[in-house]
Amino acid sequence: MAPYNILVVDDSVFMRKIISDLISDNPQYKVIGTAKNGQEAIEQVKLLRPDAVTMDVEMPIMNGLDALQRIMAEQPTPVIMLSSLTQEGAFETIKALEWGAVDFIRKPSGSISLDLYKVKQLLHEKLHMAVRTKLRPVQQQPVSPQVIQPLISKGNDSLMKAPDTKLAAKPVSTHFDHLVAIGTSTGGPRALHQVISHIPAGFPAPILIVQHMPPNFTKSLAQRLNDVSQIQVVEAAEGDVLQTATAYVAPGGWHMIIYKDTDKTYKIRLTKEDPRSGHRPSVDVMFESLLGMSELKRHIVLMTGMGSDGAKGMLSLKQSGVSTTIAECEETCVVYGMPRAAVEIQAAMHVLPQQDIAIRLAQCVLN
Repeated sequence: MAPYNILVVDDSVFMRKIISDLISDNPQYKVIGTAKNGQEAIEQVKLLRPDAVTMDVEMPIMNGLDALQRIMAEQPTPVIMLSSLTQEGAFETIKALEWGAVDFIRKPSGSISLDLYKVKQLLHEKLHMAVRTKLRPVQQQPVSPQVIQPLISKGNDSLMKAPDTKLAAKPVSTHFDHLVAIGTSTGGPRALHQVISHIPAGFPAPILIVQHMPPNFTKSLAQRLNDVSQIQVVEAAEGDVLQTATAYVAPGGWHMIIYKDTDKTYKIRLTKEDPRSGHRPSVDVMFESLLGMSELKRHIVLMTGMGSDGAKGMLSLKQSGVSTTIAECEETCVVYGMPRAAVEIQAAMHVLPQQDIAIRLAQCVLN
C-alpha cells in the first residue's frame, strides 16, 4: 500500500527537519512537502493535496490558526497542530480544535527542541487517526430557539434570561435532582462547544465532563467553554461542591470521582490512581463513581473519540437504572470510537447527532 502523504508546516528550518524525520521513521507516511508560514501552507495544500498536515501555531506572515481556517474553508484537510506548553499556546490549541483541527501534539520545550523525539510514537498515532478522519463542516449548527424556548419557559420562569447573560455570578443551588455526565476524546473540544453553548442559563443540574487532554489544556478548555456558554464552566478542583448551572471539566492528569458527603452535598475527588485504558482522566472512572446515586436522575453522554473509554461504565449505569444514556452518531463524530463501543454493547438508549444532544438534555432535565 502506498504511504500517506504529509505536509509539514513550521517557520523553523530545524524543526521542519526534526518533524519530517520523525514522520518518515514510519514507512506508512511520506513527507511530500514543507512550508515555513501559513500562506505557503495554504498554497501547498492546494498544490500537493496531502492526506494530512502538521501545523505550527506561531509563524510569520500568516500564523497557523489563520491558515487552518483558510484550509478548512478552501481545501478541507486533516490538520494536527503543534502546540507550546504555555497557557497562551494551550488556549490557541483549543481554538484550533474548535475550528477544525483533528488533534494536536505538544511541543515539550518550545519550537526548536529535541524533546520532540520523545513524542514520535504519539505523532504516528495521531497521523494514523488523522488520515482516516472524515472531516465535518466547521460552522456550528444552531439549536432552534423554537425547540429550547418552550422547554425553558414551561414551569421554569426563573430561567428566562437574555441569551448572552449568565443567570448569576454564582451557580443556583447545591440541591438538585438531575446530574449530567459527558465523556469525550478526539474531536471533543468542538463537540463540547456545540453542546455546552446551547445549555440554557440556570440549567438545574451540574454537568461533569471528562475530555482526554493533558494538564494545562483542560484549564484552557474550561475557560473557552465558559466564554461561549450561558452556564458557568470551570476546571474541577479537589473538594468542589457540585452546583446547578455549572459544568466541571476534569483536570488533565487526574481522575475525577463524584461522592456524596456527610452533609448530603455532592463533591469532587481528584485521584492519581493508575490510568484506565491508557487515560487519566478516564470516562469510565467518572461514570462508575455515579453508580450508587440512584436518588439522582442521571443523564450519561458519550461523544466523539478514539477507543472505548466510557462504554463499559455507561452500560453499568444503564443496567443500574439511569434515566438517559446518549451516544453521538457516527455522522457527526470526528472519530467514531467511544460512541461506537457503547452502541455495540447496547449501552446507549439514544444515538443522536451532535447538534441534537443539548436539545435532548434540556428535554430530560427541564420537563
